Amino acid sequence: MYVIVDINGQQFKAEEGKKLFVHHIKGVDAGQTVEFDKVLLVDNNGQVTVGAPTVEGAKVTCEVKSPLVKGEKVIIFRMKRRKDSRKKNGYREQFTEVEVKSITA
Repeated sequence: MYVIVDINGQQFKAEEGKKLFVHHIKGVDAGQTVEFDKVLLVDNNGQVTVGAPTVEGAKVTCEVKSPLVKGEKVIIFRMKRRKDSRKKNGYREQFTEVEVKSITA
């Protein structure tokens, strides 16, 4: 059984026991449980239920493993040719690591 769930504006395929790296969730601690109720699709062994826009009564319960994980560094380099103008910036995206504990459909 798996579901497609909307977490902070991104869609994830969630199965029990699977770890997900979602956009940073503010105000959570390690070991805390979080529930997401924006379930868009439920696949229960081939029986597919598609929500319009969400499936009624379905939710995903997750446990926060690490509240702040930094992703890979992204480099932004801007240059104008023949103008002696260059600018280099970089940042690291912040994620929260969660583990799917249960799916209620």
